[in-house]
Amino acid sequence: MMPCIRDALLLSHGDGFLGVDDCMLLYEIYKPKNPNMCYRKYDKFSIHKFSDDECKNNFRFYRNDIYHLRDVMQLPLEVTCYNGVQVDGIEALCIFLMRFAYPCRFADLVPTFGRPIPQLCMITNEVINFTYERWGHLLSSLNQPWLSPSNLQIFADAVHSQGAPLANCWGFIDGTVRPVTRPGKNQRVLYNGHKRVHAIKFQSIAAPNGLIANLYGPVEGKRHDSAMLAMSGILNQMQQYSMNPEGDILCVYGDPAYPLRPHLQAPYKGAGLTADQLAWNKSMSSVRVAVEWVFGDVVNYFKFVDFKKNLKVHLSAVGKMYVCSALIHNARTCLYQSTTSTYFQLDPPALDEYFFDNE
Repeated sequence: MMPCIRDALLLSHGDGFLGVDDCMLLYEIYKPKNPNMCYRKYDKFSIHKFSDDECKNNFRFYRNDIYHLRDVMQLPLEVTCYNGVQVDGIEALCIFLMRFAYPCRFADLVPTFGRPIPQLCMITNEVINFTYERWGHLLSSLNQPWLSPSNLQIFADAVHSQGAPLANCWGFIDGTVRPVTRPGKNQRVLYNGHKRVHAIKFQSIAAPNGLIANLYGPVEGKRHDSAMLAMSGILNQMQQYSMNPEGDILCVYGDPAYPLRPHLQAPYKGAGLTADQLAWNKSMSSVRVAVEWVFGDVVNYFKFVDFKKNLKVHLSAVGKMYVCSALIHNARTCLYQSTTSTYFQLDPPALDEYFFDNE
């Protein structure tokens, strides 16, 4: 539409001269749509200007814990973007945390950090890429120190002590649907008929200490949970790592969508269930709700990933955003615990133990 208007204006003036009204029309058409934020009038960022409560509200961590998080994540002291822009590691981490703490625009970050919008965008993407590439394996592999056989047995004992009939269940598996903006193409691929939204899906295993032990995805929103299970290959990992110190099999528990396997249990299915089977299902369901609490914590503390109008599959790394939010959620749980860890009376690992470099 705009090139047509421009061509019509140019052709209507054979001598190539445009009047004032024509120039103003062209200016209105082609002027930048983003507001011109005068970032120079704001002071440069300093985390020491914020109290502990302000840091907790804006960045989801206390001030000293932000320094601790930067160190254990091995974020460089100076983060360099692809165009050469350099920023202090603490400031880069705070930009990332504040961006994801609530559904804000980059323009909303300008007064806090005193930087232009393009720099804020590049710095955020740099931290996302670093976190995903450096620590993404913490959510893709069960071969982690805090998931040792002795700890898995402790998890199973905690789940059993809360009334679960299964004595060897150390975690809960489930799929989560993350709504996104309706894409311009491949709409049927992303459409989830059950939730009636365009979405991407993830498969998570939640441990009773409040951490996400495994996260697979993203996959297309139309995928069934059983399909994600096969695609993830998590059962192969569990055959290798899901056991107690004596070598006995430990399992995770899922909803009726999952098949029965030695390392994967599900409720009794069918219409003619006995009273004992119904009671068994109810007891397991009462403790399985913990996995929903973990999903809720991720989107409650990092609300940006729950604002679908800003999650555009073909324009931003939506999958990376959720994975990084899950990693930072685990870090936050290590420091401050969570509803799930309190319910099962289990302490999560220390932050240094979680971000252990075993590669």
